[in-house]
Amino acid sequence: MLREPGLAGRLAERRGGVVLFGMTPPRVGTPPERVREVAVRTVERLAGLDLDGLVLYDIDDESDRNPEERPFPFSSTLDPAGFASELEGWERPVVIYRCVGKYDEADLAGWLARQDPERVLTVFVGASSREKPVRTSLTRAQELRAEVGPEVLLGAVAIPERHVDRGGEHARLLAKQSRGCDFFVSQVVYDVNAAKDLLSDYAYACRDEGVDPVPLVFTLSVCGSARTLDFLQWLGVKVPRWMQNELRHTDDTLAESFDQCLATAAELTAYAARLGAPIGFNVESVSVRRAEIEASVELAARVRELLPRT
Repeated sequence: MLREPGLAGRLAERRGGVVLFGMTPPRVGTPPERVREVAVRTVERLAGLDLDGLVLYDIDDESDRNPEERPFPFSSTLDPAGFASELEGWERPVVIYRCVGKYDEADLAGWLARQDPERVLTVFVGASSREKPVRTSLTRAQELRAEVGPEVLLGAVAIPERHVDRGGEHARLLAKQSRGCDFFVSQVVYDVNAAKDLLSDYAYACRDEGVDPVPLVFTLSVCGSARTLDFLQWLGVKVPRWMQNELRHTDDTLAESFDQCLATAAELTAYAARLGAPIGFNVESVSVRRAEIEASVELAARVRELLPRT
């Protein structure tokens, strides 16, 4: 009996159906014993889920991108690669985000060279604005990966909202794909039509160019309060007006957002199947509230049920 390929193999073969779980590491300054406790609880929570991998975010201050007051104050988090080493018992791959502008070329190259490509994948994120000073540009980071870590699968960010507002996001995806990107992970999706527009334009552009589309992994994130909704919008997530009204006026914002996320996953799954495009989902959990964490775990389980591996 042939062994099913792991996450890296599935993405390299441009197959859909992957389900990931995304989270941020603990904050900088968290006591080591507390970091270990978070790591143990994370592994325990995810043990029963049929996940393909874990996503660990590398966050950066984006106040230069949005001058409006941030609903939640920015707080630096631990290096995701360092936190990954704390996850004893986690045997599946880890997707490590890298805000490449924070790292010197030598540090980034050294990290890439040390990785096991079956265990570690990465997503490179560029600067939040053109004015922000960086140590390594996104283009240079992509070149470094090709030079020192070509076997480490490389992902990039896809933003459906930018496609709606300015157009051309599908062309950006194709350009990143030509520079070696093996998969894309979207910003949080609440506007399913924007996500479908991007997926459609990208899939048909690939046909026109005579290339196979790489998997597009859509991010889902439950929203437990009006303040969290404000934060999503501050980040640039487009939430349709009708959905804002539902989330702000319901007696249970968390349950309503859960239902909306699951409906979005179902609609995108059905549309991608008709289109013949490989997709996956990344269920995000970035809240410290227990109810929201548990809802994210349940959402990942439900998404796994409706999205077959292909």
